[in-house]
Amino acid sequence: MKRFRVFSTMLISASLMTLAACGGEDTTTTAGSTPSATTASSAAASASSAPSASTGTTAAMSDKELCEAVEKAGNEMRPALAAAMQSALQSGEEPSPVVFKEILTGLEQKITKAVPAGANSEAATAVKRFAAEAAKAAAAKNPVDASENPAFEKAGADITAACKAAGVTVNF
Repeated sequence: MKRFRVFSTMLISASLMTLAACGGEDTTTTAGSTPSATTASSAAASASSAPSASTGTTAAMSDKELCEAVEKAGNEMRPALAAAMQSALQSGEEPSPVVFKEILTGLEQKITKAVPAGANSEAATAVKRFAAEAAKAAAAKNPVDASENPAFEKAGADITAACKAAGVTVNF
């Protein structure tokens, strides 16, 4: 069973690293560095406590603007996620549930703030659904396992499709 978990973790890690590499406009690089789980934890904590540029959004926000805000939140989350996965792979241990809880909670908070009050477009609905799934995964005993469920994956695919229709490429 342990062998399967390690293989599963490595496969998920490779997938997430690929998605992180496809992020696009992320200008920060960490070439040559190997961040620890502590770094990932502090990065996730600072990301979730940082004020969002999307705070105070209004219903006049377009789907494109919403998707751009969601893309920004995803791009801000990816370095902490990549660092956590890299740390787990290097140590040969299971990923830390605490770190993933912080990452998912920060992502959920940021994308929830991005949705204007009363918004009910396809993109807004997809973002709300994904935020709810991220919150459920973060609240689970093991956020890694909880984020591997079909509802979470479908919510991510729905955001990707809705934002693509709005002219913004996101990968969740």
